[in-house]
Amino acid sequence: MAQEIERKFLVAGDFKAEVSKSTRIIQGYLSSVPERTVRVRVKGDKGFITIKGIGNQSGASRFEWEKEIPTGEAEQLLAICEPGVIDKTRYLVKSGEHTFEVDEFYGDNDGLTVAEVELSSEDEAFVKPAWLGEEVTGDVKYYNSMLMKNPYKNWK
Repeated sequence: MAQEIERKFLVAGDFKAEVSKSTRIIQGYLSSVPERTVRVRVKGDKGFITIKGIGNQSGASRFEWEKEIPTGEAEQLLAICEPGVIDKTRYLVKSGEHTFEVDEFYGDNDGLTVAEVELSSEDEAFVKPAWLGEEVTGDVKYYNSMLMKNPYKNWK
């Protein structure tokens, strides 16, 4: 079993000059309960199914299992997902020894941009780029599985 350790931040500045790669992602959830989210994703021209367990107390660490599946199958599974689709572009931005995944959301989550960095331990040091804003690690409203239920447009 794989363990995912990541920290999540709001984006408070312009990061696009530092982007090395970008990919459009469409994803939905077959199950969005915190104990076992089951996500279906079309990322560029590839399909994936991912299962995530509930996070630890800090929200930075949780079980994650992911498998690539044929894109056509991912598209068929998206059709039976819970209501609310996540549409975003993921940008990769290098900072020191780490690469941040910066997600710019569209549709009902338009205006929200968050950055995540994967770590090998919860206390691993990393270089914080100037455009990084408030840390929201463990704040469930920023989980993609929650953004489909209570999108950013409803927060104001």
